[in-house]
Amino acid sequence: MILNNIKKLQEAVDSRDLGYFENILKPTCRTLNTTQNFHAPLMLSAQNIKHLNKIDELQTDAIMLNLEDGVSEVMKPFALRLSALVLSKLTTCSKKIVVRVNELNEGGVEEIEFLNSYMPDAIRVPKIRNVKDVEKALELIDEKIEVHISIETADAWLNLSKLAVSSRVKVFYLGVLDLFAELKLSQSLITPTNPTIHYILSHFLITSKALHVKPVSFVFQDYKNIDEFQKYIELEKSMGYDSKGCISPTQSQVMMSYFDSENIDEAKEIVELFEKSRADGVTGFVSDKYGFIDEPIYKDALNRISIANS
Repeated sequence: MILNNIKKLQEAVDSRDLGYFENILKPTCRTLNTTQNFHAPLMLSAQNIKHLNKIDELQTDAIMLNLEDGVSEVMKPFALRLSALVLSKLTTCSKKIVVRVNELNEGGVEEIEFLNSYMPDAIRVPKIRNVKDVEKALELIDEKIEVHISIETADAWLNLSKLAVSSRVKVFYLGVLDLFAELKLSQSLITPTNPTIHYILSHFLITSKALHVKPVSFVFQDYKNIDEFQKYIELEKSMGYDSKGCISPTQSQVMMSYFDSENIDEAKEIVELFEKSRADGVTGFVSDKYGFIDEPIYKDALNRISIANS
C-alpha cells in the first residue's frame, strides 16, 4: 500500500475538490527507472484510488497510469493529480511507471506540463500521426523523461519508420483496435491465426527493432479469456516480442511467467564456452550440452544477456 488516508482522498474526488490535491502535492525528485527490459505493462485507470494503492503489490514490471480512454472528462483532472500523488510516493520503484496522457490537442499538452514536475519514468503520447507530432511531444516532455508513442492511427502506421526522431523515443505501443477502426477493418479479424495480424505484428516488430525502439504488442481486451491470451503470447514470443500490454493483474502475471523463466545462465555459459574456444583459435564447435556453437549463436547469447541487464 502506497497511499495514506484513502478515505480523505476518495472524499476529495467524490466532492470534486481539486483544492485538496493542490494543498498536498509537491514537485518530486525521483530516481528514474530507465530499464527497457519490461514485459507486462499493466494499465491502471488513474482515477481508481484502490487500484493505485496496490501498485507495490502487483505482479508486473511496469505500470501504465491511464488518463485517456475510460476516464471521463470530469474525472481527468483528478486522475492527473492522483498520478502525481502516486509518483510522489514512489520516488524509487522497481516497476517502470509510465503515464498515458490524452491526445496533445485534447488536454495532453497541459497534462505533460503538469507531470514534468513529478517525473514519471516515461510519458506515453496517443494518436501520434507524423514526425511533427513526435517533435512537439519531445519539446513538451522534460528531457530526463522517456518518450513513448502509441501507434494507433493510419498515418502513424505509414510513417512508422520515420517516428524515432530522437534517442529519447524509447518505446512504440501497437494499438490495434484504433488502427483497425481507422482502416475500416473488422475487429473479428483480430485472432492469433489471422494472416493480417501476423503481418501487422511482424512489420511493427522489425521496423521498431531496426529503429532501436522497443515494440510493445497490443492489449487483448477479453481479459477473462486467458487461454486465448496465452496463444497471443506464444505467437508473439515466437516472433521476437518480449512485451505485451495488459489490462488485468491476471494477464500481467501470465505474461511475466513466460519471461521469468528465461535461462540467462544458459546464455552466460555459451558466452564463456565460445570465448574460451575462440582464444584457442576455434570459432565453431559442438557442445555436449548446447549443440553447435558459432559466432551467430555467441552474438545471440550476448544479446540475451544485454536485454536482461538493460
